Amino acid sequence: MGIIFYIVYCIWFATEIVINRALRSNSADKQNADKGSLIIIWLTISLSITAAILVSSNYYLPIYPNVLVQYIGMAIILTGVVLRIIAVRMLGKFFTADVTIRQGHQLIKTGFYKYFRHPSYTASLLSFIGFGVALNNWCSLLIVAVAITIAFTIRIKIEEKALITQFGNDYITYKKEAYGLIPFVH
Repeated sequence: MGIIFYIVYCIWFATEIVINRALRSNSADKQNADKGSLIIIWLTISLSITAAILVSSNYYLPIYPNVLVQYIGMAIILTGVVLRIIAVRMLGKFFTADVTIRQGHQLIKTGFYKYFRHPSYTASLLSFIGFGVALNNWCSLLIVAVAITIAFTIRIKIEEKALITQFGNDYITYKKEAYGLIPFVH
């Protein structure tokens, strides 16, 4: 199981690095809206993953006492990765790793964006939940899910402020139509 977990983890991490490095704003974009939230996310990811691994290594709190749980967790990670890539591609040139309004930016409300305002974060959160499940430890799952949800919520507030500034009432109306980070929560 170990090697498969590391391969899945490396695929997941590699996609995040590519998204983070390749899809940043440029000099033509309205910058400085990020307010350090990208750094907060990466620090939260690093600390929560480290804590989750340490907890799962030192305390036996299984979600289910069967190795199948770990494979289910890895499948959830990969599902989140695929959904995140799709969400990023749907937003196209308007997606950036840092909070930025691009020149000619449009409000996308189709595909995943019809249902979720932030499907990329939702998919990423799904991967983190999968990571906690793959560790097969309730406490590790809780650490990762709570920490990442908090970091994403901070980021979403910053992002939505920039989107309201750009799109005004159109975005405020959209907030009422589509879920935020979590299904059934506006």
